[in-house]
Amino acid sequence: MRGSIRSIVGIAVILWLAIGLAAAVQRDYFAGQTASCATVGTIAVTIVTGPLNYTGLNPKIACEIPQPSK
Repeated sequence: MRGSIRSIVGIAVILWLAIGLAAAVQRDYFAGQTASCATVGTIAVTIVTGPLNYTGLNPKIACEIPQPSK
């Protein structure tokens, strides 16, 4: 019984993340953009929020990475 619950939860988590990945692909987040903190954060949050993306949620991350001194 305990092992079957773990299997169901594991499958549910994989499906949740797969739906989030599909949402990120549909929004063209992987279309040759330069990698930045904001881009990577937005992609990660979109994948983690999974099916909530299809309820109107459109997560965006804004961040600034300090530039090295010259």
